[in-house]
Amino acid sequence: MILSEMIKDSGALKVGSFILSSGKKSSYYVDKYLFETSPRILKKISEEMIFRIEREFDIIAGPEMGAIPLITVLSLKTEKPFLIVRKKEKDYGTRSMIEGDLKDGDKILFVEDVTTTGESLLKAIRTVEEAGGVITEILIVVDREEGAVERIEKLGYDVKVLLRMRELI
Repeated sequence: MILSEMIKDSGALKVGSFILSSGKKSSYYVDKYLFETSPRILKKISEEMIFRIEREFDIIAGPEMGAIPLITVLSLKTEKPFLIVRKKEKDYGTRSMIEGDLKDGDKILFVEDVTTTGESLLKAIRTVEEAGGVITEILIVVDREEGAVERIEKLGYDVKVLLRMRELI
């Protein structure tokens, strides 16, 4: 089955009135957890991502919370470790923004679930780069086609998108 059909069938595309994490209002919402918690769809996403990887990498990274299932399954399939990038510093323990073992110069395959403006993705990327990681490629499951990919590419990043919003509507 085609990934777009699988995601549509999951009920992840919601129509109504929504406020996105970017603060924008939208008449539709992609409930990523409805497809990221489905083993069948998660397996298909990981297969599609592996097919699109073009560059060598040492570690897979993604922002909490939504990318965690994606980076976990990719880690299992590629046998590469992963990093979880926090949205904010935890207020206990190590107070780390990054969970996992990142060494200076490690090549990073960055993974994101859904993008709108790209602001949260860019913040997570900057966190990894400031810690010494080198982003080699970015994989996005769903691009809402509201400028995120263009914005990120303009900064020189290599971005691959599995699905564009027009394929889900």
